[in-house]
Amino acid sequence: MTAPGADRADRGGTSPATPPSASSAPSAPSAPGAVRVRWLGHATVALDVDGVRLLTDPLLRGNAGLLRRRGEAPDATHWQGADAVLVSHLHHDHAELGSLRLLPGAPVLSSPANARWLRAHGVDGALGLPDHVWWSVPGSDVRVRLAPAVHADRPMPHRPNSAHGFLVDAPSGRVWFAGDTAPFAAMADLPALLGGPVDLALVPVGGWGPRLSGGHMDPSQAARACAVVGARAAVPVHWGTLHAPVSRRLPPGWMDRAGPAFAHAAARFAPRCRVHVLTPGDQVELTGEDAPPSDGEHGRTPRRPGHGRT
Repeated sequence: MTAPGADRADRGGTSPATPPSASSAPSAPSAPGAVRVRWLGHATVALDVDGVRLLTDPLLRGNAGLLRRRGEAPDATHWQGADAVLVSHLHHDHAELGSLRLLPGAPVLSSPANARWLRAHGVDGALGLPDHVWWSVPGSDVRVRLAPAVHADRPMPHRPNSAHGFLVDAPSGRVWFAGDTAPFAAMADLPALLGGPVDLALVPVGGWGPRLSGGHMDPSQAARACAVVGARAAVPVHWGTLHAPVSRRLPPGWMDRAGPAFAHAAARFAPRCRVHVLTPGDQVELTGEDAPPSDGEHGRTPRRPGHGRT
């Protein structure tokens, strides 16, 4: 979703980044055999899988252009040490340049057109992934590729409008990060691209206002998407974080509805999918094949190691 007035953020914005404390240490990536998910608000997730940390659509500062964050910016220890950054598209609430510049040295994966634009705007680590090509995280058995997405309702004249999600294939599980997208028929093909059912879906269920524009999914649509891809677990994202500067005329409580509404819809449309509704900064760890959930409420069944790689 495009953030209004966000060109100001490209020039430094009104919310300068706070450098991490010299004494702070990043939280450790998960050990082999574990998948750990920490939702940092909006579409930003720290995904720790098999000793690798992936960071999605990082929004690490207080605001995104004119959009305001509810609560504090993410704790730097929760996102430091990323081995790769996944940028789904260049709307300002997903590709916030000030946040990306806080991640020097990390490969920033996106489409080729997006990567060229990012490199031209100071994100030196941007790498363009062609469709259908897997990129392996160096020194690991974790690999990443683009996934289709439908998100073209608010084209930007000043940035490329290429939009996609990501697929993550690791010994401990298969993950779909949907980015921003409307439902589309080819969602049914995602398990085949991954080599089996999706173990974890990171799905957008809302936005930064009570009404969604085209190119998004509401909670019920997101729940149906989880059923289509056979998701065994899901974390709703893209809700409850950002709002316009003046929100007094908006329905009270609207920011708190989408996550629980998704859980309710999933119980109806995707009853085999275990939903984890997190608050920003919270995490859930999914460990062990057929193991009970570490948070006492939800769990997953990861695939066995040894899935063929190319």
